[in-house]
Amino acid sequence: MNGIERSKNFYLTAVKPMLETEFAAVADRIAAGIAGRGSECFGFDDEVSQDHDFGTGVTLWISEEDDLKFGVALNRAYNRLAAKFPKSKNSMLGFSEYGVCTIPEFFQRHLGYPGVPRNWQEWLYTPEYAFAEVLNGEIFRDDAGIFSNIRHTIATAMPRDVKLKKLAARAAMMAQSGQYNFSRCHRHNEPGAAALALAEFVQNTISMIFLLNDRFAPYYKWQFRALRLLPKLANLADDLEILLLRELPFEEKASIIESIAAQIIAELAAQKSSAAQGNYLEPHAFALMSQITDQKIASLHIMEG
Repeated sequence: MNGIERSKNFYLTAVKPMLETEFAAVADRIAAGIAGRGSECFGFDDEVSQDHDFGTGVTLWISEEDDLKFGVALNRAYNRLAAKFPKSKNSMLGFSEYGVCTIPEFFQRHLGYPGVPRNWQEWLYTPEYAFAEVLNGEIFRDDAGIFSNIRHTIATAMPRDVKLKKLAARAAMMAQSGQYNFSRCHRHNEPGAAALALAEFVQNTISMIFLLNDRFAPYYKWQFRALRLLPKLANLADDLEILLLRELPFEEKASIIESIAAQIIAELAAQKSSAAQGNYLEPHAFALMSQITDQKIASLHIMEG
């Protein structure tokens, strides 16, 4: 049983009955589920995950207005239930997502603002892993729909110009790091620099693949696992791992890079995002930039975002 399953079981057997008895008059204003930081929120937890910041629980999301009305009582009732379950030690930088939390507080904690991005700058510069954290997990109940509607908007309403800018930046970085500098660093006899170029290529490729799936890449340690679950281009996960892990002649790694680039370009063409020609990604980056209509976004450096 993974963290999401444990959380749902805890909700159904303990939290839901408590809400329906002690908070029956306001239960329809309380959203319940699991989301946020931690492997359990992505459904990726295992035995290794249990060494820190591990426990059983749910989050109860309420409005700021309702927090003033019954937040303290709800928190006490929830803590009474949660105290019956053992917890692992907390890490210095960790914290529990479980318990009572206002809706604006949850998004402020992860994104730096209290809900849906308010402008293109917040869409462009908020780390993708932060968006992944507010969209993961599972919502068990949300009668009012406020929390779920914010999540749905974040998942589906990124402005097209912002997506184009992000795609352009990833394409430009993939071209520079993988198709250009990896070879140059090798010829300069700088193996460390070549390895860094390769890592840049892999990171930007993973982000590109998530964007082409209209998803957000999670924190780096879960990227490969999440990548393999995507509907498009998940097959590239193996080649990306080979680039990072396998000792291969330079020419073989360069060939893998070109194969990955070609598949990315094919997907850009399939989505009608780039009509540029050739297997070098830089022209495709400029083709993506040329479609941006917002002049402030269009004026940004091609690698920005």
